[in-house]
Amino acid sequence: MKKVLLGCVAALSLLVTSCGFSREATTNQNQIQTQVVLSQKNYRIVKSVTGESKQTYFLGFGGLSKKSLRESAMSDMMKNAGLKGSQAIINTHVQFKNQFFYYFWITQHAIAHGTVIEFIE
Repeated sequence: MKKVLLGCVAALSLLVTSCGFSREATTNQNQIQTQVVLSQKNYRIVKSVTGESKQTYFLGFGGLSKKSLRESAMSDMMKNAGLKGSQAIINTHVQFKNQFFYYFWITQHAIAHGTVIEFIE
């Protein structure tokens, strides 16, 4: 009886676990291209902003492409920034996180980070 109970506990613990990993996009894959030179002290840092996008797969079906997931996160970041006047977002990058629950559920997150600056001159 003790072995059966131990086997059931081990099987149950395997069923409720999950694993995941994350990676960061290090290449400049943004559609926001500017030629602003920040070598002079004519700007100030206002705040840091983030945006998030999430998609879920069930048995390999569902979700968006990785490009549209990244673009949705960037769009959410731009919306959260609330840019006014002479403000711009710099140093943008996107981080991807994947979470697996066996082969049934896979959840992907894209988190976009950036810094809002404001030109003062």
